[in-house]
Amino acid sequence: MYQPLEKENLCAKYIRIALVVTAYWIISILTVFVNKALLSGLKLDAPLFVTWFQVLTSSTICFTMSVLSKRYPRLVSFPEGNPFDRNTFRKVLPLSILFTMMIATNNICLKHVGVAFYYVGRSLTTVFNVMLTYVLLGQKTSFKATLCCVLIIVGFWLGVDQESLTESFSLIGTVFGVLGSLSLSLYSIYTKRTLQHVNQEVWLLSYYNNVYSAVLFVPLMILNGEVQEVLNFEHLFASWFWGVMTIGGVCGFAIGFVTTLQIKVTSPLTHNISGTAKACAQTVIATTWYNDTKSFLWWTSNAVVLLGSAFYTRVKQLEMTQTHQEQMSSQKV
Repeated sequence: MYQPLEKENLCAKYIRIALVVTAYWIISILTVFVNKALLSGLKLDAPLFVTWFQVLTSSTICFTMSVLSKRYPRLVSFPEGNPFDRNTFRKVLPLSILFTMMIATNNICLKHVGVAFYYVGRSLTTVFNVMLTYVLLGQKTSFKATLCCVLIIVGFWLGVDQESLTESFSLIGTVFGVLGSLSLSLYSIYTKRTLQHVNQEVWLLSYYNNVYSAVLFVPLMILNGEVQEVLNFEHLFASWFWGVMTIGGVCGFAIGFVTTLQIKVTSPLTHNISGTAKACAQTVIATTWYNDTKSFLWWTSNAVVLLGSAFYTRVKQLEMTQTHQEQMSSQKV
């Protein structure tokens, strides 16, 4: 009697996950190309300012939706919450610090490296996820899964080695790519924990993260000497400049939301694997768009990273299935 309903619910769940992952891919790839144009095409050496404007735009969008939901609840829906509540601030701020690190390191990496190499430069997310889940959560990883991580590291090393032979190689971009992988892993792990403090409301967590991040970026911009750089920018008061900045801000809001949503409907591991696979497609698109010619070994490094990530996903899937079957067997006994 209940089996068809269960199948329908399971089918609906898979469709929802597929739609969320697809949205993440489209918005993420679009955001990377928009950010690359903003960070490298404007002749404005202020990556933190560009990132700050994006989180400020996201905060404004969330605040506007919050106000409209109270005045027109039938037309606009937004969870009720106050980012300036002391208890909320205390519980969400650690995640917001990681959020700030994640988007800052990602944009600085993207400023200095090409979109094609951006994939390999940030390919260590899965490796860091394994290390951090052991250090922070005490969860051990199997020997097979560890071998997959070694394969990813080999692919990363080969990619850096081949990129270093080109004129577009940037050591600082590569370093920030590694830091971006680390911060993304930390952010993915702590997002699951923090969502429970906001009643699993993705919109609300996105709102809080962007408000707190907008404040955190101010001292970072000052320390990086970007205030004077922005004030001296020749197109500072041009309408087209603020237009493209706003487009970047909307993209920043969208990617922040779908990233959190993907983690919510899947898991930190699945999110990281999805991001790696998306980045592979992004690399192919970038080399075509920018007419880049890459060596065989350069492409091999991408394939090695992708295979390592795919094998890791399969290993973890089999391990989770085995664990589930063992739990079911023990319950029957």
